[in-house]
Amino acid sequence: MAFVILEPCGNEKAAECTQICPVDCIEEGPDQFFIDPNICIDCGACVAACPINAIVDEHDLTPDQEEQLEKAENFFA
Repeated sequence: MAFVILEPCGNEKAAECTQICPVDCIEEGPDQFFIDPNICIDCGACVAACPINAIVDEHDLTPDQEEQLEKAENFFA
């Protein structure tokens, strides 16, 4: 998985990322959006489009944000 949508999305649920994604890999879950790692082409367009800066590269996750990676993986399992 290249990018992870973090918890602030749950409060805001801004959808700009879904509109800019060239491969439609962002899906709406019950409490936030998630990026499908099997479809994502790692272009980074969603990062630039997110108005609340809730999307980060998985390699930049802090230890307290890693649960968001697991949450995304479970959503697409």
